[in-house]
Amino acid sequence: MKVRNIQIQYEEYQTDENLRESDRVLIKKAEKALCNAYAPYSEFKVGASVLLNNGKLISGSNQENAAYPSGLCAERVALFHAKSKYPDSVIDAIAITASSDNFDINHPVTPCGACRQVIAEVESRQNREIRIIMKGQRGDIYVVNGISNLLPLMFKEENLKRSKTKK
Repeated sequence: MKVRNIQIQYEEYQTDENLRESDRVLIKKAEKALCNAYAPYSEFKVGASVLLNNGKLISGSNQENAAYPSGLCAERVALFHAKSKYPDSVIDAIAITASSDNFDINHPVTPCGACRQVIAEVESRQNREIRIIMKGQRGDIYVVNGISNLLPLMFKEENLKRSKTKK
């Protein structure tokens, strides 16, 4: 048996003042997307915005459903919209934020497992990492370069392919 360690790297900011200008713009766009969230069950509104290499900004918000698995997270709404509208564009960055009227979100909001896997697939398709900016209503802001910093043992395309072993 071997015990191995996995390390991730992230940037931590106390305010958005030290962020790149493009990151600040993306966060503001994600915060604006919160207004379109439909979250009557969780009361946890999530907004996301992606920056494409063509300069376009695409936003999304979470859309809940009484049949919980039928809803969709803000990150996937924004990513799927971006790739369906601009299939040949590269996604440079995504900003994610959340709010609630009933409780405080004082920590960065990170993508769920399904959204992490979708980000991994997009990175694989475009052969380029995505900058991920995560923020709550208040508190620190986290930034990672590439989904491997949030999903180090991700499921990849090569896991679906089998090679025949010759006897």
